[in-house]
Amino acid sequence: MEWAKMRRFKQQVAEADCIAVLKMEKRGVLAVNGENGYPYPVPINFYYSEAERTIYFHGAKQGEKLARIREDPRAAFCTYNQGFLREGEWAYNVTSVIVRGRVSILDDLARSEEICRKLGRKYYPSKEAVEAEIHKAFSRAYVFALTVESMTGKLVNES
Repeated sequence: MEWAKMRRFKQQVAEADCIAVLKMEKRGVLAVNGENGYPYPVPINFYYSEAERTIYFHGAKQGEKLARIREDPRAAFCTYNQGFLREGEWAYNVTSVIVRGRVSILDDLARSEEICRKLGRKYYPSKEAVEAEIHKAFSRAYVFALTVESMTGKLVNES
């Protein structure tokens, strides 16, 4: 699929920079097609697999996010880093990443559990804490995969 070129192309960053942000940042916003034609954005925790070009996240086995994804798997995802200051400047320079793709639900339980472990290691303080959470909540959650069809990133000065 062909996507529109970035208007502010001089601020575009390389895919390697986008990948670094996806690997480092802990939160982002997933936007799916919502009710009555309105977008449905939802904050999520995520794990990015560079080898698979896929963003993984989890969610309940019922609810708005699941209903919207089942109705239309097309989605967009956005995250951004904490940025940096150049010496003598007050405004941060922030790299944002926008991904477009399609969301699927993993149906392989062993693979889902493996992804949950990778996701958990990004957030929990120990391997034991990850295992405890998987034991407690795994049966109540789906693991979703957003396969990247398009990825763009931009470095912006907030001034």
